[in-house]
Amino acid sequence: MKRALHLRSLGGLILALILAAAVYGFAAANTVPDTYAGDGQGTILGYTVSNIAYSLNADGNPSDIDSVTFTLDAVASEVHISFDGGTSWSSCTPAGVNVTCSGLNQAVLSAASLRVVAAD
Repeated sequence: MKRALHLRSLGGLILALILAAAVYGFAAANTVPDTYAGDGQGTILGYTVSNIAYSLNADGNPSDIDSVTFTLDAVASEVHISFDGGTSWSSCTPAGVNVTCSGLNQAVLSAASLRVVAAD
């Protein structure tokens, strides 16, 4: 009888140890650093272009546009222009709200429109 009591006690002790290990495993804390995630929206605002001035080529051929200057209503970091609706583009140099597009050699006759694309 003593031996049966001893085996039952040993079995109970083993069961208690297994349960304690399982509880400890579930209670272990993980450390996760703070991170950011989000979803949002904002309006894309267009620029207002004003004070457009064309300079004709000074090499004696006034049928070519040498440069264009204009003013934007807000500062842009990148500006491009097109005279053919967006098929070919020329880079410009923004300086605050003032933009200069030089070295163009664009034929006045083939200049159909002035398209300005700007981004901050």
